[in-house]
Amino acid sequence: MRDDGTLDDPYAPSSPTTGTEEGTSAERTTAASRLRAYARDLTGRRRAQVALATGVVCCLGLAAVAQVHGETAGAATPVDSSAELAQRAEQQRASRSLDRAATPSASPSASATSADPDTTARARKVVPARPTDPAPVAGLDDDQMENAEAIVRAGRKMGVPRRGLVIAVATAMQESNLYNVASGVLPESQDYPHQGVGWDHDSVGLFQQRSSSGWGPVGRLMDPEFATRQFLTALEQVPGWQQMRLTDAAQAVQVSAYPEHYQQHEWRATRVVDAIVPAGR
Repeated sequence: MRDDGTLDDPYAPSSPTTGTEEGTSAERTTAASRLRAYARDLTGRRRAQVALATGVVCCLGLAAVAQVHGETAGAATPVDSSAELAQRAEQQRASRSLDRAATPSASPSASATSADPDTTARARKVVPARPTDPAPVAGLDDDQMENAEAIVRAGRKMGVPRRGLVIAVATAMQESNLYNVASGVLPESQDYPHQGVGWDHDSVGLFQQRSSSGWGPVGRLMDPEFATRQFLTALEQVPGWQQMRLTDAAQAVQVSAYPEHYQQHEWRATRVVDAIVPAGR
């Protein structure tokens, strides 16, 4: 320590003195030693700092590598998951596509059908199509054609030959023009479905049959099927009616004041019956 209280720097060169040559040489030697020691100490410090800095850099590098590796590993997982999801989606689309038809699986209904003979038989049964009503022919309208069909259906149920069907249709053409006609004399007849009103006594229906003559109740005579059965039943009771002329057979049942008028309708009645029941049926 100096006299002024200041600490001496062990590495600082001493201030020049004005001593002797020996003293000066010794001081120079001491100063050189101190400089060398200071240099060694400074070099050691610098090496320590370099080593420390190198260690820090290495640590940071390892941390960076670890972080990059972690990020890479983390990114790989979603990629794998996305690939897996895409593969599953593709499989689902394929399962929903029409390609499934290449490898069909047996459905419960098919198994049940194959296992149940009765069900198989019903499935194989062919249901015939319902015949459609023929279009009107021979100048008839829809109502007239419908009434002609009712006459033909009723006659076929009774097993009447085709000739009897033609006679019945021709007779209705003459009596009512193939309309289901009520009577103005019998107001009750108008309570039933009808297609016109006539005034020939109490005659009603397609064949203008009279309840007062024993043909049947008024309400029943207004039913085309019932009226047809009544007419054909009476016709079948006429001996040899199938060999008679149409007008004679009809007159034997109707007892009309104009017995020859039925004949004019034969060709039209034949055409209508042929349209409803084709030949051979």
